[in-house]
Amino acid sequence: MTETGSAYGLWVLVTVNSAIFVLFAFSFFKPQTARDWRSFGAFSAFIVALFTEMYGFPLTLYLLSGWLQTRYPGVDWLSHDAGHLLEMLFGWKANPHFGPFHLMSFVLIGAGFMLIGAAWRVLYTAQRSGTLATGGPYGHIRHPQYAGFVLVLLGFLLQWPTLLTLAMFPVLVAMYVRLARSEEQQAEAEFGAAWRRYAATVPAFVPRRRRMERT
Repeated sequence: MTETGSAYGLWVLVTVNSAIFVLFAFSFFKPQTARDWRSFGAFSAFIVALFTEMYGFPLTLYLLSGWLQTRYPGVDWLSHDAGHLLEMLFGWKANPHFGPFHLMSFVLIGAGFMLIGAAWRVLYTAQRSGTLATGGPYGHIRHPQYAGFVLVLLGFLLQWPTLLTLAMFPVLVAMYVRLARSEEQQAEAEFGAAWRRYAATVPAFVPRRRRMERT
């Protein structure tokens, strides 16, 4: 069911993977204010905690080891495969990398990255021309980049849930909401009536179904 032997203590992988995702996030966040830096720091902490448990030290598995060994005695909980907790808990018998939760995580992570990238191109063009970003993903939701990051985080939680990242997730979402509100105040101050008309027809984070069907 799972591979044997410990698959942890791989701190080079922890460092490399954490650095890649943190630098990627920094290229889009471009934090300037204290609030920006706090949100970026929280996101970075989420990523480091995730890969630390994925390749370094499986804290969640150790904390839950008594309950897990009692309920699932046939699983080697120190194997890498066992870290895919959702596949293990729901009795997925094959390779967990091809399990439903793992595959769904790739869909969410990929969709999140695509949304972030598409939104960045529209926002970059709008900022250079001094106009309000309303095209592409901004035609469906007002904050596609933050929505994209949430999709990425959800994807990682499906792929490798840990106690720490589960606790951090709602904190990050709350930070994104606060950042979004702050940016909306700045946009209204800069664009005035144009922003208010845009905000009245385009939702903040979740697209309206009818609007999506028309495009």
